Amino acid sequence: MTNISAPRPALTTEVHGYGPGIVLAHGGGGRIESNFGTLIPLLAKGHTVTASSYPADDTVLDLDSLADALVEAAATERFTIIGFSLGTAVAVRAAARHPERVQGLVLAAGIARPDNRTRLALDLWGSLLASGDRDSFARFVLGSAFSPAFVNGMAAADVAATVDQIAADIPGGTAAQAALISTVDTTADLAGITVPTLAISASEDLLVDPANHRYLAEHIPGAEYAEIKAGHVLMAEQPDAWHDLVLDFLERHSL
Repeated sequence: MTNISAPRPALTTEVHGYGPGIVLAHGGGGRIESNFGTLIPLLAKGHTVTASSYPADDTVLDLDSLADALVEAAATERFTIIGFSLGTAVAVRAAARHPERVQGLVLAAGIARPDNRTRLALDLWGSLLASGDRDSFARFVLGSAFSPAFVNGMAAADVAATVDQIAADIPGGTAAQAALISTVDTTADLAGITVPTLAISASEDLLVDPANHRYLAEHIPGAEYAEIKAGHVLMAEQPDAWHDLVLDFLERHSL
C-alpha cells in the first residue's frame, strides 16, 4: 500500500521525451542540470524523464515527504529512479514507500546513513552558509567534491575562476538539503528492495567515502556494483563512463 506523508515539499518539475519512465533525484547542493544535464538528452531518446528540483529556499525537508513528492511528480505510473548522492537516499525511500511504482534504481555516489566524516563536512557546509562566507564554501566544495587528479590538473587561473563561479551560484535550498543529509538513514529499507539496482561508486570520492557507496550494493539484495574513477561529482569528471553505465543497465533490464 502506498504510504502518504504531509505536507509534501513543492518541487519544480520538467518532463522530457517519451517512453518508459525515468525519475531523477539530484544531490544536495546540486541541480538537475549540473547532476543530469548531459544524461537527460540520451535518456529522453527512449524514455519519459521526470526531472524535479527540490525547493530552492529554506523549506525544512524530511526524507519521507521528499520521496513522496518525487513520486507524486512522476509523469508515468511506473519508473526507474536515478539518484545521485542525497538523491540515492530519496530514491531508496521512494522504492520502500511506493513499491508498486518504482521498478528500478540507479544509485550513484550514494549514502544510506552519513558517517562521521560526512557529518563533519555537512557541519562545515552549514556554518559557512550561515556565515555568508560563500568564497570559503566554494573552496571547500571544489577541494572535496572533485578528485585530487581533477583539481590538480586545473590551471591556477581555472581554479580561481571555478571558485568564483561556485561562490556566485550556490543553489537555493543548499542549507536545507545539507541538514537533511545529516539525518537520513535508509539502512532499514535496503533489505526490502527487490527491484533491479545498480550502485555506482566514485572511487576517488573525498566528500562521501566510497565505503558508503559499497554499503548500498552489499545490502540491497542482488544489487549490481560498478566503479568510476572520479571524485564525488563523477558525472562532471567522467561523463562518458557515467552515461554508458546508466544506459547499459536500463537496456539490460528492459527498463
